[in-house]
Amino acid sequence: MPGKYKNLVDMQEKSCATFKDRELLGTKNGKLYEWITYGEFAQMVDHFRGGLASLGVGPQDKVAIISNNSVQWAVAAYATYGLKGIFVPMYESQSMKEWKYIIQDSGSKVLLVANDEIYSQVENLPSEIECLQHVVDLAGSISDHKSYKYLLKVGEDHPASSQHPEPDDLMGLIYTSGTTGDPKGVLLSHGNIMSNVNAIEDILDVNPDDRSLSFLPWAHSFGQTVELHCLVSCGASSGFAENVTTIIDNLAEVQPTLLFSVPRIFNKIYDGVQNKMNADGGLAKFLFDMGMQKATLKKQHGSLGLVDSALFWLADTIVFNKIRGRFGGRLRYAVSGAAALSKEVADFIDNMGILVYEGYGLSETSPMVTANSKAGRRIGSVGKPIPHVTVTLDKSVVGEDSPDGEIVVHGPNVMKGYHNKPEETASVMTADGGFRTGDLGRFDSDGFLYITGRIKEQYKLENGKYVVPSPLEEKLKLSQYIEQVMIYGDGRLYNVALIVPARDMLQKYAGENGISTTGTALLHDHRIVELIKKEIATYGASFKGYEVPKKFALLEEDWGTENGILTPTLKLKRRIVVDKYKDMIESLYTA
Repeated sequence: MPGKYKNLVDMQEKSCATFKDRELLGTKNGKLYEWITYGEFAQMVDHFRGGLASLGVGPQDKVAIISNNSVQWAVAAYATYGLKGIFVPMYESQSMKEWKYIIQDSGSKVLLVANDEIYSQVENLPSEIECLQHVVDLAGSISDHKSYKYLLKVGEDHPASSQHPEPDDLMGLIYTSGTTGDPKGVLLSHGNIMSNVNAIEDILDVNPDDRSLSFLPWAHSFGQTVELHCLVSCGASSGFAENVTTIIDNLAEVQPTLLFSVPRIFNKIYDGVQNKMNADGGLAKFLFDMGMQKATLKKQHGSLGLVDSALFWLADTIVFNKIRGRFGGRLRYAVSGAAALSKEVADFIDNMGILVYEGYGLSETSPMVTANSKAGRRIGSVGKPIPHVTVTLDKSVVGEDSPDGEIVVHGPNVMKGYHNKPEETASVMTADGGFRTGDLGRFDSDGFLYITGRIKEQYKLENGKYVVPSPLEEKLKLSQYIEQVMIYGDGRLYNVALIVPARDMLQKYAGENGISTTGTALLHDHRIVELIKKEIATYGASFKGYEVPKKFALLEEDWGTENGILTPTLKLKRRIVVDKYKDMIESLYTA
């Protein structure tokens, strides 16, 4: 497919030459962000490429990394590409078992790790895993021959010329989250990724003055492609968030113009603003509600009358402008992916004057398949197929009379297959090279795609009604009192829900309503139970009768990556939840 760049090496080298004096990556150091330029980045890539070559890395060799997003991560990736090597990213939050599986399965020759703590855990893996020859500490000192800094010096003294891969050559293995078993290594080529980068440039208005706040993991294809590779191709910049708890503060410091995120982050922003407005009350609350109403009218009718325009200007100036200021004051648009964004949250962000571009994709599609764009948006949809990609719906899984069907993707973004898994590859690929996503969707009359669920998550109640739980769960999580929820009812008479409450908000509610119980007892207090029951009724008002959970249980334990309930990309491992709480689920049907 024609494009501005032939491969990721070509892209990085030309961008670094064109934008050499512009800032590329920013890292928080103390109270301030420190930035490196494209020119400085290019020099690091050149030196580390020589360092990796000194370890014997060459064409088709795999270089694995266990690290959160960082300058070193990006340097290592492009240095690997420049040796025609294959980059294999992993998450710091994964377990040793998962690290070992991925290193072994991928056949990685070199392992890079983020810090001394991880290094101490994995330094002896070469004696356990035959393919692994070297472990490199990205945080080690220059005197340590197994450190990133030492290899930079080696590469400076013994440079290795960059090699340019063919479009069909592999650039990386992206391991899927493993919600139903061992992670699968998705084989992605330079052509796959460049097709996405070229398409993103076509549909989004990204320029060298743009800046993002980076918190989506680059170990996942969404963050890696749309943020790292796309921004480098456009000469833009990105500052690293310190962690997920500091995102709001870091937004104010980095002052991004665009934001790549997943629904959970947008939901937290939505909840935070709603809670503050409700707490402040008075004039601020009145102006906020009025501004939201006028913004909705403006979208519906294209313009506002004189009086409504004046009222909207007042709300925007006094309230909305302050809220946008919390996000740095420069945010032009937000891109959401990885899961469906609720229409309420999308409308809220859009009404704030920040354009929302929701898209859809998977690791197996590099990742983007469809996207809303400057050429056309429809809130609630995931847009239209990106350039050179075709989407069809296979209705055989749901019946020809259904408006839904399994989404099948054809295009240059479709993976080469799953590493070492020919049978699993064959099960998802069509005879003509299409990829069966496992997701259900429907098109509207204008060609916008709507995601309606995932086939593997869909289940049938005892009465024969089908339920797709994830969209329902996203609705319930809009409640300020519900942090996480899983709806269950496979083969049962009705749905039930397991709910992880937002403990801080429950404690606040308890204090305001004279409820003295705390800890576990608070979750069983009849007034708290009644509160959650009302929240389910409110946020589940649009549910069909059979979709509404008839009973629920409030859980004390949070769901996260640490206890294995959420994947590194924050997807729910439903099978794990069902196994862990099977007795509690059973009690909801027998009590």
